Amino acid sequence: MLQLTINGASQTVDAPPDMPLLWALRDILGLTGTKYGCGVGVCGACTLHLDGVAVRSCQLPLSAAVGKTITTIEGLATNGELHPLQQAWIEADVPQCGYCQVGQLMSAAALLAKTARPSDAEIDAAMNDNICRCGTYQRIRVAIKQAADATEARR
Repeated sequence: MLQLTINGASQTVDAPPDMPLLWALRDILGLTGTKYGCGVGVCGACTLHLDGVAVRSCQLPLSAAVGKTITTIEGLATNGELHPLQQAWIEADVPQCGYCQVGQLMSAAALLAKTARPSDAEIDAAMNDNICRCGTYQRIRVAIKQAADATEARR
């Protein structure tokens, strides 16, 4: 039995310590927002936050998450209010097929948490490891900047 903190709640998971966190979230805990893409940590669909850092959950063993704070896409919104990125994603009409969007959002949220007003180069660098087959990269950049503006306006 492993104790995890996921989206602010303590969860007990009965699984082998080397099981990828992705599968524990999806198959055991029913948190299916985090997506399986490539299974080798390349595409970014499985991205979540571990202590605020964007990581690939398909390559992360459960044991590495014990004692850390895990935030999935289900935990990005707070008190029923969309995260500024989620709202910007909608307004900028970012997704086409939508499959990569969870990983894109989680990577973008990690970027904005450490860089309030990222430049195009910083956005490109932070988002470089997330693959979007539909090619919505320009809209993703627009949405990140829009969310940064909205977040700054709230302060």
